[in-house]
Amino acid sequence: MLRARCYVRAMIPFLIALLVAACLFVAYSLFRARQISRTYTPDGSLAEVNGAQMHYHFVPAPQAASERPVLVFLHGASGNAYDMKLAFEGAFKGRYSLLFIDRPGLGFSQRSRTGRNTPESQAELIAGLLAKLGIGTSVVVGHSLGGAVTAAVGLAAPERVKGLVFLAPVSHVWPGGVNWYYKVAAMPVIGWLFAWTLTIPVGERLVPQMLKHVFHPDPPLAGYAASVRLPLLFRPESFRSNAADICSLKDAVRQQSRQYGKLGQPSLIITGTKDTVVWPSIHCEGLLQDLPDAELLMLGAAGHMPQHTHADEIVSGIDRLVARIEASEDKAGAAEARAGTLRTA
Repeated sequence: MLRARCYVRAMIPFLIALLVAACLFVAYSLFRARQISRTYTPDGSLAEVNGAQMHYHFVPAPQAASERPVLVFLHGASGNAYDMKLAFEGAFKGRYSLLFIDRPGLGFSQRSRTGRNTPESQAELIAGLLAKLGIGTSVVVGHSLGGAVTAAVGLAAPERVKGLVFLAPVSHVWPGGVNWYYKVAAMPVIGWLFAWTLTIPVGERLVPQMLKHVFHPDPPLAGYAASVRLPLLFRPESFRSNAADICSLKDAVRQQSRQYGKLGQPSLIITGTKDTVVWPSIHCEGLLQDLPDAELLMLGAAGHMPQHTHADEIVSGIDRLVARIEASEDKAGAAEARAGTLRTA
């Protein structure tokens, strides 16, 4: 009994120190979260879809190119629309209309009111946004986790989505799990405490290491973190949304991959041979087997961020896919016209 009391007394200073440290971390997180929110404000457009606010950048094409498909860009995990905007706006501006979307829960877009975190639930909001903007013909380009959402949008709105581009995509079940800190952050109560104590002070200081990992074997793009407003990720609610996306993804693609045979749209799968974040042998080869009309573009020595390191090859690949879609639609239109002539003859 005496030993137990001594042990408890010995622990009191430690517990007090732990509580003080936690309070300091929370205070710093509150300060930094407000600072981030003041520094970065929405500079695109906002639209309410199914009760959730969606943030996006729409770059219209000149009249001469207005009949071409709209290119819709979906970013991966831990990102926002600025990543794809940085990679592709300059290359495609003036030749296509462009739509860069903050996926639900990230950037300045709100999570679905249903509380679900699956690609399917995100696709419902994105398809709703396409309808709200009056986009009738599009090609959806999704990077990494955004690749799973791209497939879901193709399944949800095949009448609007005429082509699919999977860029270093997650699409199928993989061995193993996800990093422990995502599991903790996604938990109901503990996750909230974790996000408000450690996410900002620790996460922001690990950015250089994180970027080195995802860009490998290439060096990170100079000024990348500032260009894509990366601090937005570390706001506690955004980090928890990101963690929920990642933690629910494996089960989601297990179910979703059973429907890939329904994706009849012309598709392009793009991967780097040195991607160590998402394994091409699982995801890209799986898509190539499952999709009825898919082509594979392998980028030699490219890692997980080829949109920034091999952009020219990707742009050319997307141009070829659009040309294939347009040629197919021209043939279908000509065949329909001939059938109409025969019916009236």
